[in-house]
Amino acid sequence: MPFQAIETGVGYGAWFHGEAIAAGTVMAVDMSYRLGWIDDSIVKRVHNILKEAKLPIAPPEIMTVEMFKSVMAVDKKVADGLLRLILLKGPLGNCVFTGDYDRNALDDTLRAFCKS
Repeated sequence: MPFQAIETGVGYGAWFHGEAIAAGTVMAVDMSYRLGWIDDSIVKRVHNILKEAKLPIAPPEIMTVEMFKSVMAVDKKVADGLLRLILLKGPLGNCVFTGDYDRNALDDTLRAFCKS
């Protein structure tokens, strides 16, 4: 998930950059799991590491699905109308930069982490 959407949604400076990265990472891990690209051990490991570091594992409550979608629509990773995301695929440490993913998984992830 684009951490920039969190920074833009709450306003720069309201959250530290690393906090936005942490929450965005958890969302990317969630979506990767929903796609079947990683197993739950990676999900648990990421959650545990970020909790141990006292970093957020969810975006701010002010963020809604619509806020994410509107910000992501103009993200720098959009090319030819296609949003590309950095997601995990395979063993820990492997990732892909792709626009080839099930859009329902993105919607499900956004709904799981945000207000409607």
